[in-house]
Amino acid sequence: MKLKTLSTLVAAGLALSTVSLSTSAAGRLVVYCSATNAMCEAETKAFAEKYDVKTTFVRNGSGSTLAKIEAEKRNPQADVWYGGTMDPHSQAGEMDLLEPYVSPNLDQIMPQFRDPAKRKGNYSSAVYVGILGFGVNKDRLKEKGLPIPTCWKDLVKPEYKGEIQIADPQSSGTAYTALATFDQLWGTEQAFDYLKKLNTNISQYTKSGIAPARNAARGEAAIGIGFLHDYSLEVENGAPLELISPCEGTGYEIGGVSIIKNARNMDNAKLFVDWTLSKEAQEISWKEGKSYQILTNTTAESSPMALKLSDLKTD
Repeated sequence: MKLKTLSTLVAAGLALSTVSLSTSAAGRLVVYCSATNAMCEAETKAFAEKYDVKTTFVRNGSGSTLAKIEAEKRNPQADVWYGGTMDPHSQAGEMDLLEPYVSPNLDQIMPQFRDPAKRKGNYSSAVYVGILGFGVNKDRLKEKGLPIPTCWKDLVKPEYKGEIQIADPQSSGTAYTALATFDQLWGTEQAFDYLKKLNTNISQYTKSGIAPARNAARGEAAIGIGFLHDYSLEVENGAPLELISPCEGTGYEIGGVSIIKNARNMDNAKLFVDWTLSKEAQEISWKEGKSYQILTNTTAESSPMALKLSDLKTD
């Protein structure tokens, strides 16, 4: 499978062996979470129980979370941002909205996924990897007499008019990743031309990157564009979906975790980052959180439903 590394060119399209963790902690922690609601709940609950920290989360997409953190920069209302694609996290770092932090658990992370934090000023660490693609509802396509698309370019064919959903890039890191992928595959001019054609076939731009997977699973759309681990969950739940890694190649996300600048609960924020990089926390993401990304901790066991790291080709 051919995949491309993402970069900030997308802006043009919009405008772990174990390091011991102390178990003695107290106080509060507020997490802005851009993973699935189930994953957010599982991770924060487990952290709260392990460290006796009263932990709450607010779930929102990456783009919306970035806007919220910026709006609150003079009076931060959360301590940590967990989940969502790395690009918005990096943008937040460049905007001086995050606190630099190098976790002692960083050496548990696969070497190829340690660099994003270093390149971006040590503002964010990588907790998972997700592959971009699309899921197709085989029953809906059969009902309409349509073939299963296998390439990005297939999605702009007129027969798929009104049958495709993708998230809004202004609120979703998933769509942000898609724009970056098209830019890198074809260049900015061709990418914009592609997006204009694709727009004709879009039935809905959802607020969340997860929604197209759920809607395709229910048969509300024939095709949903997003991260394939979201579609794996729907397949496990019995949906008639087929996962497609497009023939031209695709992009991938690195899921981030970052400390918000001037966090009120700084020590607990650092402890949370340390914990999310651990084997225990990363395995909770699928064992309890039902989220099937590729894990970045070298000792963590990934879900049987997850794609393999060997599917990735990094530049």
